[in-house]
Amino acid sequence: MRHLKLALTAAAALSVATPAVAEDVNIGILLGYTGPLETLAPPIGDAAKLALQHVNEQGGILGGEAKFTIGDSTCADATAAATAADRLINSDGVHAIVGAMCSGATISAANTAAIPAGVVMVSPSASSPAVTTVEDNDLLFRVGPSDAYQGEVVARMLLNKGINDIAITYVNNDYGKGFADALATAYEAGGGDVLISEAHEEGKSDYRAELGSLAASGSQNLIILAYASGSGQTILRQAIEAGDFVTYFGGDGMVADALVTGIDPAAVEGMLATRQGRLETEGTSVYEKLAKDAGLDPIASFGPQAYDAAFLLALAFEQKGNTDREGVNEALRSVATAPGEVILPGEWEKAKKLIAEGKEINYEGAGGDHEFDEAGDVAGAIVEMTIKDGVFVEVGPLE
Repeated sequence: MRHLKLALTAAAALSVATPAVAEDVNIGILLGYTGPLETLAPPIGDAAKLALQHVNEQGGILGGEAKFTIGDSTCADATAAATAADRLINSDGVHAIVGAMCSGATISAANTAAIPAGVVMVSPSASSPAVTTVEDNDLLFRVGPSDAYQGEVVARMLLNKGINDIAITYVNNDYGKGFADALATAYEAGGGDVLISEAHEEGKSDYRAELGSLAASGSQNLIILAYASGSGQTILRQAIEAGDFVTYFGGDGMVADALVTGIDPAAVEGMLATRQGRLETEGTSVYEKLAKDAGLDPIASFGPQAYDAAFLLALAFEQKGNTDREGVNEALRSVATAPGEVILPGEWEKAKKLIAEGKEINYEGAGGDHEFDEAGDVAGAIVEMTIKDGVFVEVGPLE
């Protein structure tokens, strides 16, 4: 666990000041706009921008505007992620960051740029268990569950469907290894057999050697923990061509319609997958309407979480009363935590009034009620997905 002691006692202990002059707040949006998840990034970024749009439409933040600056983490290149975060912080002067998107990119950006600069990051999608253990001075948060939890849920789902042995291939990074280890541990504890679990490198054009090794295990159930526009798509296509497997499962990095590009839809009909879902609250219903009104998909992968990350950061700065980076983490914990009057997505004007009156608030968002634990993690929901007529559809929540 992280070696830190939280200074919080109660939300009321936080000072609420009114800035003497208007101050704009610049939120960095650091996502993988290029790379193996490039098709997922735009909807995530659009959801974060929608949150800031709602802030500005209802009076702005600290007497000024909630602005944003975009950075490209690439997802697959840790050095590029660190460089993008450094640019956002030291050149663009962002006050906090929504992101990064992938786990390795998030850890790299945090360790290299954000933590040294005292900048809070809130990731909508980084799910590796390794994120929990970053020595971050309470600066790294996420609003979706860890793969330590998702691995347990996936294991139960597979076993409940009568899948009693599996072969796992995972992208060789923090996300892939963390997910694979969690899944294998839970699956074997539940009585299943992991016949093989092997890493693969991102960016190759040919994975037939890796697939040969996986097929030699004897399992006809292939688990692919990788990316929809990267190695995951290539492995799935080449596995189907080889015909060695019957059942395919993809983790949340695979849930994008780009996955079936160049693949016969009939060959992947009924393919299983999981992704982060929403803890159904009043806030999720409110966000669904807001997103639809803005022309966004309310259940886009990590979209609700991105909206929450941006809205929570805006609330934290409003409560803090200035744009100083110091203390944002404490304010963030306060506005996300009971007790306090509930604030739902889009309710910026209400929140701003309560904060000005010195009252406590508790944001219950698009992705659920985010109560951060000591490590900056939250509970979450995992939903089952399947491919139907060439596109992913949601089946329902898993426990």
